[in-house]
Amino acid sequence: MSGRDPGAFAEFATSKHGALYRYAYLLAGEQGLAEDLVQEALTKTYVAWGRLRDPANAEAYTRKAITSIAISWWRRKAWRAERPRDDVPDRPLEARADEVTARIWLWQELRRLPPRQRAALVLRYYEDLTIVQTAEILGCSEGTVKSQVSDALVKLRARLGGDVVLIMEKAGMAE
Repeated sequence: MSGRDPGAFAEFATSKHGALYRYAYLLAGEQGLAEDLVQEALTKTYVAWGRLRDPANAEAYTRKAITSIAISWWRRKAWRAERPRDDVPDRPLEARADEVTARIWLWQELRRLPPRQRAALVLRYYEDLTIVQTAEILGCSEGTVKSQVSDALVKLRARLGGDVVLIMEKAGMAE
């Protein structure tokens, strides 16, 4: 185990697990898939732990791994199976909708976005990262982040109507 400090990795994994799980859940939309994403990403981070130049960047490395794994799973159609739902509202939320309902509706709509667009929106607006930080995690240019976010917002506006900003604010995602 040369170059690895298992204690430092264990401390990292323990202290960041909640944030990493939340990010994975927002990408996957399901508890089991999110747990699998975090587990696989932490395994990749552990393997690379001795090669990380700065352990302070371990969280960004792990988030990038979560994103890459999620996109890979999506491409293999692991998440595309049709799933029954009995909670589909008749129409998008009214402006007076409460915060919980707004979050549920928004997360359902986010799950319909392609994985890179979903990841870009979650990182930018839910995790409140800068364009530069988001680009680093996604492994792409700043321009790509901007276009992914823009395309995702266009799709959300088409589905949710003009209330998308209000819904994002109610769900804790300011635009």
